[in-house]
Parts: sequence; C-alpha cells; structure tokens
Amino acid sequence: MQYDAKNAEEYLDMLENDWRKERLLVIRQMILAYAPELEEVIRYKMLNYGKEDNYIFALNAQKHYVSFYVGTIDKIANAETLLDGYNYGKGCIRVKKTIKIEDTGLEQFIHTTIDMWRAGEDTSC
Repeated sequence: MQYDAKNAEEYLDMLENDWRKERLLVIRQMILAYAPELEEVIRYKMLNYGKEDNYIFALNAQKHYVSFYVGTIDKIANAETLLDGYNYGKGCIRVKKTIKIEDTGLEQFIHTTIDMWRAGEDTSC
C-alpha cells in the first residue's frame, strides 16, 4: 500500500490501528532505540532510515504483512537462523500477523546490519 505522507508522524497517523501498525511500531522502535543517529524520512511513500542519502532500512504496511526492506539479507552472517519463521526474499522481510517478533532474531539482525553500516560496510541491495 502507498501512503502520501509528508513525514513519519503523518505516515503513522494514516495507518489503520491493527496488527500491521503494531508490528511496524515494534520494528521502528528497534531501529530508533539502537541507532538514534538515523534520520526517519519518507521516501518512495514509506518510512526510511539512514543518513545523508545512505539509507539502510525501509518500512511499509502492506495489505497482508509489513514489508521490512533491508538491502541484501545474505550479507548478514547467520541471517537464515536470525530470520527463522519469516518469509523473505533478497532484500525484503515480510512480517506477517502470525509472527511474534520478540520470539525471533529480528532485533539481532537489525543490530548487526546497523553495526555493519556504522563500520562503513556495504548494506545496500
């Protein structure tokens, strides 16, 4: 789904108050708590996190899941284990209603990706 929001606050206000918003807010908090230096902006009609045109993550609520765009997943060591239970492709993790984020390795995956980004490593697609 696409949201014509001008900023993150407006984007979040546009979301329905359902499980998708709940999951999106959990992931958003994981990102912002670990990397407060990241800017949260709207790009391509979704939330993006990065700095100086070097964006590391994007989040968007779809009809049946939350899309979490992360660059190339295979650059993260142990990604298959950390993302066990998720449906994912080359650079998109699909967070479905049945996933209990706190029971997965997603937060560690996010921290590892941010650590790589901070070290200047390539985290892009």
